Amino acid sequence: MSRLVLTVLLVALSLAAQAADPHPIVVYSKQARFEDVRDDLKIAIENRGLVIDHVSHVHRMLERTGKDIGATTKIYVDGEALLFCSATFSRKTMEADAGNIAFCPYAITVYTTVKEPDRVYVAYHRPWRPDGTPASKAALKEVEALLDGIVKEALNIK
Repeated sequence: MSRLVLTVLLVALSLAAQAADPHPIVVYSKQARFEDVRDDLKIAIENRGLVIDHVSHVHRMLERTGKDIGATTKIYVDGEALLFCSATFSRKTMEADAGNIAFCPYAITVYTTVKEPDRVYVAYHRPWRPDGTPASKAALKEVEALLDGIVKEALNIK
C-alpha cells in the first residue's frame, strides 16, 4: 500500500513540476558578434518560410526614453526583438483555443549587455497556458519546438 501511495505522490509531483515550469523564458548564449547572430537568426526564421513582420529596437527605445524618466543605467549594447508568425502553427493553436491569438506574433530577442558585450544572448518566451485544453497545450508545444529550433539553428547548437 505504501508503494502505491509513494508512486502516486511521485507522479503528482512530476506533473506539477511540468505544469509550473520555473523558466518561462528560454535563453541561449554564445561568444560572437551581435550582428552575426542577429543575421543568422533572421536566416533561420526565413529558412522555415516565415517572414519577419517587425524588428523592435528595444535597446534604442530604452536609451531614448531613459532620459525622460531620469534613468542613466545603460543595460544593452544592442537588443532587438524579431517578430514573426506562422500561418500553419498559428492556425493550429487558435483552432485549439481562440485565446491563443495572444501568442501571435512570435518574438525572439537577440541582445548583448554592457556587462558582457562579447556574449550574445538569444531568448524567447515559452508559449504556455496553465488553463489550456490538451489540444491547445499540444499546439503550443509545437510552437515552442519551432522557436527552439530556430534559435538552435541560428546559434549552431545541435
